[in-house]
Amino acid sequence: MPLKILLNGAHGRMGKAVQEAAAESDCEIVAAIDTGDDASKFINKCQVAIDFSAPEGTIGLARLAAANGAALVIGTTGHTDKQKAAINEVVWNVPTVWTGNFSVGVNLLFYLTRKAAEALGSDYNAEIIEMHHRMKKDAPSGTADQLLEVLREARGLKRRRGIRHGRRGMVGERPENEIGVHAVRGGDVVGEHTVIFAGPGERVELAHKAGDRVIFAQGALRAAQWVVDQRPGVYDMQDVLGLRD
Repeated sequence: MPLKILLNGAHGRMGKAVQEAAAESDCEIVAAIDTGDDASKFINKCQVAIDFSAPEGTIGLARLAAANGAALVIGTTGHTDKQKAAINEVVWNVPTVWTGNFSVGVNLLFYLTRKAAEALGSDYNAEIIEMHHRMKKDAPSGTADQLLEVLREARGLKRRRGIRHGRRGMVGERPENEIGVHAVRGGDVVGEHTVIFAGPGERVELAHKAGDRVIFAQGALRAAQWVVDQRPGVYDMQDVLGLRD
């Protein structure tokens, strides 16, 4: 039996990619909708809802999934802290995969970034550079935000302390524990992320470059197939791929 999916954000780039990938997998998109459509007509026919809509559209879908016993996969990025808090109040009662990037390669990058940060220590200054197509609305990317969290946790930094989004003017010497984040936009770049560890006499760089959105769509479907068998709670692709230590 194919996995039955409600897809929110069906007309966007990722929504279209998920529909194409589903046609070649053991998944069925029962309903392909967008923010503003009435998802309640379809949710009881689906095992899992996948959200690639807009930040304001996620909370309604999360509440609907919770009320109808459906699992949830969230790929939408750009939520405000208030929106994230509202979503978090709901999704702990729902089997949920919530991540900014479903690529297998990017999630390996998360894992390697944590290992490198732990091994290299604070003598190696950490910077994140991300580049996406000119149409992307949020910055930095959800993936860059996750990389930032990986580095912050590995170095024991308090949330949002020591984070520098770009630099301009006389900013002074770089503090030891600062983490720089830089967003570049242009052309039709699908997604590129680089983590730099610049130390005394050497530099280590970890990078991932995406050439086709199909890798994200396939990852989202993989997450959907995995999460329907999980207990309520919030997971990410590290859990889906078994990359937890």
